[in-house]
Amino acid sequence: MDSSKNGQEVPKNEIVETNVSNAARSDMEPLVPGEQVYIALLKDVTYLCPYMGAISGQLIITNYKLHFSKPSMPEKETSFVVEVPLCTISRVEKVGGATTASRATDGRNPYGLEVGCKDMRVLRFVMRQESRQRRMVYEKLQELCFPVSNKMPFFAYIYKEEYPEEANGWMMYSAKAEYHRQGLPVEGWRFTKANSKYELCDTYPQLLVVPSPASDDDLKQVSQFRSRSRIPVLSWIHPESQATITRCSQPLVGIGNKRSRDDERYVHLILEANPHAHKLLIFDARPQANAVANVARGGGYEKSEAYTTSELIFCDVHNIHVMRESLRKLQDTCFAQNPNEDKHWLSNLEQTQWLHHTKVILAAATRIADRVESGKSSVLVHCSDGWDRTAQLTSLSMIMLDSYYRTLDGFIVLIEKEWLSFGHKFQQRIGHGDKNHSDSERSPVFLQFIDCVWQMTQQFPTAFEFNEYLLILILEHLYSCLFGTFLYNCDRERRKEEVKKRTKSLWSLVHKRKEEYLNALYVSAYQNHVLLPVPAVRHLDFWSNNYARWNPKMKSQEPIQERHKELLKIRDYLKKKVEDLERQLAAKQLSPSGGPKLTVHSDAEPLAV
Repeated sequence: MDSSKNGQEVPKNEIVETNVSNAARSDMEPLVPGEQVYIALLKDVTYLCPYMGAISGQLIITNYKLHFSKPSMPEKETSFVVEVPLCTISRVEKVGGATTASRATDGRNPYGLEVGCKDMRVLRFVMRQESRQRRMVYEKLQELCFPVSNKMPFFAYIYKEEYPEEANGWMMYSAKAEYHRQGLPVEGWRFTKANSKYELCDTYPQLLVVPSPASDDDLKQVSQFRSRSRIPVLSWIHPESQATITRCSQPLVGIGNKRSRDDERYVHLILEANPHAHKLLIFDARPQANAVANVARGGGYEKSEAYTTSELIFCDVHNIHVMRESLRKLQDTCFAQNPNEDKHWLSNLEQTQWLHHTKVILAAATRIADRVESGKSSVLVHCSDGWDRTAQLTSLSMIMLDSYYRTLDGFIVLIEKEWLSFGHKFQQRIGHGDKNHSDSERSPVFLQFIDCVWQMTQQFPTAFEFNEYLLILILEHLYSCLFGTFLYNCDRERRKEEVKKRTKSLWSLVHKRKEEYLNALYVSAYQNHVLLPVPAVRHLDFWSNNYARWNPKMKSQEPIQERHKELLKIRDYLKKKVEDLERQLAAKQLSPSGGPKLTVHSDAEPLAV
């Protein structure tokens, strides 16, 4: 292989046996634009598959991915492939030593490498000690998997795929266009550019919507009393009642029981903007005990004596550390090595508390949506800093209330708005390019949100335009760093790093392959419906197609994706038939000899009247 491919010189001493066999390359996906092979080990490498045992094959490392394959032999057996993007790898460790080299394939303590991944996989590779390959592979993986730690660029800056201009994902979201779609500005709410240079709050977007009577100077005063200066701002407004969902961070009450008249007046303005409400509902995502504990650290919550026209509701969603531990237990359960663990599957799943946490998040979001829709109440949502649990609750409740967010394009807009523009710390929560895999800032906050969306698609299978393959794709590239979409912690950082100018958007890929991510059961008649899922564990499912897709014992045996494609073709055919029949009916109605008048209902079924 040409070491200068794509204009990037590769040191020759870093390439081992780059003359990759045709068999190996036939099992390997074509290199993406900008990708090049750094290491290719064609022998003396064994993958210890936890389900199929030791598999000898070839290991290839590029500047984007790790690829292991057992080449298929003509008319004998199918190929075996393991592939993982390098930035999806969270840790690389040497295992085994000189005393274990002789039993390198028995799986007990082999000489080789263990690779832990953010998508829950743990890969173990065995290498012959005398080949001296382990050190070279280990050092190259340590370099390429952790670009932030090594002060190297993400592969997203090297990836040079060309997408058509009409599929440019960076053009999918415009804050002003989305607020205009909601009907803004309206009486009581205005746009402000007080944060155009990120001076008001460096983790908020540049364009904000705030109560009309509040001046930009008022916003500055309020920012001094909110954690990280994350003041209450508008996320969503009801098109009829003018009830709103606003978001912020906790007030800085502290042990001195401090108050801010500016903040209290500002919060009251949110209530006054809704003519139907007499109280503002403040949903604090945290358990009450956690909120009280935050007082000692300078934070706190809105006390009734200060916020007299508000009602405080605690939602009991636990913090990032509890959720991280829950995911670790889920990983252990999904990939248990003891065959006897199967009989304890349900009890082990329950002990992870993963579905319980999912239920609590959905219950809080459902309560918010119900109070906004049925009670015509305005709500203010926050947690501690307003970028984790807050984003979960605002975005989920908005999906329940607004059918636009249940379309493919609308769901993308929601993620761009509530998660990316409002500063969910993707860099820290995922650990992009950081070798410190035990960092306490890592947590599956966004994964939980996607899981909650999936749960809703199971309870309302015809209400969402997109399918679960879109959700899985989003999670894959949440970790991969192939696209710039989820890089960095906030809008300000992404602008500084020129993400839109120098990287590709994940949404470009989604639009290029849009048909793959459409739900064949989608019924557009749900457009005017509010969805209120049942937030009970007995109504929730374990998402095996995501969490257990690497475990062949738990993988679906049916070709579900192919069936989805067939259903889409059938649906398109039937829609065309309906349109043809409607045209024929319309023509008959216009003719003098037309039969009885027909009305076509929203389900496209013509009924006689």
